[in-house]
Amino acid sequence: MTSVAPVILLAAEKESAEVTDWAARVGWVVGLGLFVALVYWLMREGWKWRGTLQGDLPELPAAPDEPGPAKLSMSGRYHGSTTAGQWLDRIVAHGLGTRSRVELTLTDAGLDVVRPGAADFFVPVAALREARLDKGIAGKVLTEGGLLVVTWAHGDKLIDSGFRSDHAAEHNEWVDTLNDMINKTETEGAR
Repeated sequence: MTSVAPVILLAAEKESAEVTDWAARVGWVVGLGLFVALVYWLMREGWKWRGTLQGDLPELPAAPDEPGPAKLSMSGRYHGSTTAGQWLDRIVAHGLGTRSRVELTLTDAGLDVVRPGAADFFVPVAALREARLDKGIAGKVLTEGGLLVVTWAHGDKLIDSGFRSDHAAEHNEWVDTLNDMINKTETEGAR
């Protein structure tokens, strides 16, 4: 019986000290959740403020009823628009800052940008200024030449819009065709 007594005494003792202070843990989790919510809210307010500052940007043009036959078309991603030459100055007014899928169609009338789930817009051929391959726009960085950037005039502002095709080999054809159209339009406008 003497050997049973130490076993009973061992079973009656605490195995370990209390490890979890639930009140402190819940307090930290709630505090962290509130901090994350505050940061998210501040980011959203900053986005809305940027849109307010860019409120002088005119409404985006809609595609004409008869734009003509398509010269080129492309499916891919729209990565956003920025002030021309400033690849980090994202334009958020009129939904231009919203990344989305895109269907681009180039016609003699201009560039039709159709974005499911976001605002569509149309760039008249007279507003097109330049097309080039670049590596980044509005916080999105890709390999060199991985992004088709189209510069266009809207109101008194020059805008760079970035697109990436599902088939990157199409980019060069788009740059050549767009720049040929722009040069042809400028030449005809000079006459």
